[in-house]
Formats: sequence, structure tokens, C-alpha cells
Amino acid sequence: MRWFAPRSLTSRTKTDGSPVTEADRAAEEFLRLELARRYPDDAVIGEEFGNVEGSSGRSWVIDPIDGTRSFVRGVPLFTTLLALIDEAGPAVGVAHVPPLSESVTAGRGLGAEHSHAGEVRPARVSDIGHLEGSYLVTSGIEYLPERGRRLLGEPGPLVRTWGDGYGYVLLATGRAEIMLDAGLALWDVAPMLVIVPEAGGSITDYDGVPFPQAGDVVSTNGHVHDAVVRLLVR
Repeated sequence: MRWFAPRSLTSRTKTDGSPVTEADRAAEEFLRLELARRYPDDAVIGEEFGNVEGSSGRSWVIDPIDGTRSFVRGVPLFTTLLALIDEAGPAVGVAHVPPLSESVTAGRGLGAEHSHAGEVRPARVSDIGHLEGSYLVTSGIEYLPERGRRLLGEPGPLVRTWGDGYGYVLLATGRAEIMLDAGLALWDVAPMLVIVPEAGGSITDYDGVPFPQAGDVVSTNGHVHDAVVRLLVR
């Protein structure tokens, strides 16, 4: 938050065209130091500084600022994402929204929790079971493949933007029903592979294959998932 608006900050453009700031690097460095101190035998995979090998069979996955474009424009809907993957798959997921003092955390088989301004309660998806009136959030229309953009034009869902990790927070806490994403890397999706199911939702690729590790991903409250996938694959 020291670097957040209205302060000016230095950013550069990565090879994929996305911005990266001194805040991204400092946040990831902090998390790496804490993980090395607490879990020295675990591997670490991070967006900004690559991979550190481990010997425990467990890997931490870091996205220090998911939504850097929001961050650099002063929009308070960016998140810090952290996941733990063990030999059985994704085990822990964290999505923290620093400007809103809001977090969703989940452990495999342990459920999900929503923390906001010091209050903690279970995180649960909504029970809306039809596309009409469902809220669909997405990170950016320009990133979506043709069939993703086609879904946005379907009657029924109400489309909202400013997605990124915050879109999954909305989904997991019942404030949106569909999160449509595309071109994800492991650090973008790994926490959601725990958070979404533990909050009662569904997460697949556009063809309905569960637990995608990267690529084009759709998450829902589960009740509308089949209907959304049918529209994406037709």
C-alpha cells in the first residue's frame, strides 16, 4: 500500500505487454523471505522472480499483485494471490485485497473463509440457479478468445468488469455468479483451484475440464456452470 495511488510509481512493461512495478517486486520479495524463513524446504514459484527448488514436495505459488493495471490506475481492486500445492494437488488458496482489508482463504477439505475489516465468516457462493440475473465478471474483454467474447453477448447474465483476482473474491462470497478469464498462468489460477470449490463453486476450462493449471478458465457458483459451458463450447 506504500506504493498505491496517489503516489507516482515506476513501472515497466514485461514481454507479454503487462506492466510491472516496484510494488510487485517488493511484495514478492517479502513473501519469498517469509516463506524461506517458515518453510525452508518448500519450493517457490513466483511471477516476478522465477522458481526456487525445494525438497519437501510442496510448492508455494505467488502473484504479488494480480491486477497491476488496476493498481497503476488507482483502482483499489487488485489482489495478492498465494497458493500451496502439495503431492495431492492444490491445498491452500489465498486472495487478499489490501485496499479493502478483505481476504478469502481456503484449505482443501476445510472450507473457505471471508475476512473483511476484522470480521470472519464462511465464504459461500450464491444460490442463483439461472443465467438471467446472474452477474458475470471478467478481467478484460480484449483478452478473451472469440467464444469468450460471444458469451458476453448472450442474453441473461449481467456483465461487469474489473475482474482479476477480485472477480474470484466476488464469486466466492456470493456477489457474482460467473468469472470468465483467459490466458492465465499458474500463479493466476492456483489459489482459485482451492477457493472456488471450497466455497461451493465450480472451476474448469472452457470445455468443462476441471482443475485447469493455466489457459482459459471459467468459474461459477456451480448452479449455472453447465449452462455457461454449453454456451462456450457450442
